[in-house]
Amino acid sequence: MRGIVPSLNTPFDPDGAVDHGSLRRLVDHTVNAGCGGMLGLAVAGEHATLTQAEKARFVDVVAETNAQRIPFIVSVTAPERAASVQLTKIAKFAGAAGICVQLPAGLDRQEQLSFLQDLAAHAPDILMVQDLDWVGGGLPLGDIIYLAEKVEKFSWLKIETKCAGPKYSAVLQATDGALNICGGWAVTQLMDAMARGVHAFIPTGMEGVYVAIHTLYRAGKTAEARALFERLLPILNFSNQHIGTSILFFKQLRKAEGLFDTGLCRTEDARFDAVQDVEARHAVSSALDLIRQYRPVARSA
Repeated sequence: MRGIVPSLNTPFDPDGAVDHGSLRRLVDHTVNAGCGGMLGLAVAGEHATLTQAEKARFVDVVAETNAQRIPFIVSVTAPERAASVQLTKIAKFAGAAGICVQLPAGLDRQEQLSFLQDLAAHAPDILMVQDLDWVGGGLPLGDIIYLAEKVEKFSWLKIETKCAGPKYSAVLQATDGALNICGGWAVTQLMDAMARGVHAFIPTGMEGVYVAIHTLYRAGKTAEARALFERLLPILNFSNQHIGTSILFFKQLRKAEGLFDTGLCRTEDARFDAVQDVEARHAVSSALDLIRQYRPVARSA
C-alpha cells in the first residue's frame, strides 16, 4: 500500500440517509484514479455521526464494490471499546485489508497495549494507529516504538500532529523504516512528506491530481511535481482552515464532479457563512479545472 490512499467521504441523500449509490461511484472513482488504497469511516467520513449499523453497511458496500482491487482500510475508532472490536470483526469478515484506530484518550502505555492487542486478535493483516493531535505532538515516540514491538499487526502509523514532518522522520529513523508511515491532515506539506520518505498519504478529494504529483515525484521529476502541487495550494488554503470546512468543501466538490447526489453533511460545524460560500465556489471551480486535466481512465475489476 503506497502512494495516495484517500479518505472517503460518506455521501448522504436529501433525507440525510447514507447514499450507497454515490458511495459506489466514489469507490470506483478512487480505484480508477490509480490510488494505492482507500480509508473509510475516518474523520472525513463523519464517522462520529454514523450508527454502528450504518458503519457496517458502509463497510459491506465499499468492500463489495472495491472487490479487493486496492487495499481497503476501515477506521474502527468509536466511543466504546466493544464497538471498535465489533467493527474490526465486520471489516475482517468483509475482506478489508486492515483497520485504523485512534487510541482512546487517558490510557497509559499498558492500557494502550491491551487495547491494541484486543483489536489485533480480530483484525485483518494491517493495523494502522491514527496519531491525531490537532494542536500538539501526539503520541510519544517511546510509546510508538513500544507498541510496534509488542503488536505484530501494528505496521502503519498515520501521523496527524503539529509539526508532522519532523515526526515522520523521527519515527522512520527510530523504527529503521519497519513501521510504515502515512500522513493526512498535513497535506499542505505533501512535498515535505515525500522528501522524508513517507510511504503513503491520505488526503480527501482530487485523487487524480494527487496521484499525478506522487507519480512525477517518484519518477524524479521533482520540479514538475512541485509546480503541480503549488496549483493545489490555493484550494487547500481554503479547505484546510478547519476540519468542518474541509468536510463540507469536499462534499460540495464531490457533488460538482457528479460523484455525489448532494453535498449534505451531518457534522454540525460543517457550515459556511456567506463569505465562505463565495470563496468555496471559487475553490470548487479551480479544483474542477485541475480534476479535468487529470481525469483517470477506468480500470476494470
